[in-house]
Amino acid sequence: MRIGHIAIWTENLEEMKEFYTSYFGGISNAKYVNPTKGFESYFITFEGDTTLEIMRRKDITNKVEVESLGLCHFAFTVGTKDQVLQLTERLRADGYQIVGEPRTSGDGYFESVVLDVDNNKVELIAE
Repeated sequence: MRIGHIAIWTENLEEMKEFYTSYFGGISNAKYVNPTKGFESYFITFEGDTTLEIMRRKDITNKVEVESLGLCHFAFTVGTKDQVLQLTERLRADGYQIVGEPRTSGDGYFESVVLDVDNNKVELIAE
């Protein structure tokens, strides 16, 4: 078995698509629109066939503003330690908030953590 995809609700559909395609090399499908439900989405596929669905629906507007039980973060293996450092600095220079500075974690990963357009935590990890 494998995870089919991870889905994220957003009010910023186009900005989220741009974030994940520009910084993480994702390839987006054409936008799906269901006008009856006020629903729009993109599937963004990454190397290795991992897929992220970003979705917007007019009636979903509540945001989680604090740490809570449930999904905490997801991680992208971006290559080497130097590639983690480079992408972290690129994201910082482009105005994204780095909430976990580059470091070697207690479990041995070299990682940093950035917030995406909607403040979802995204880890950048070295192989």
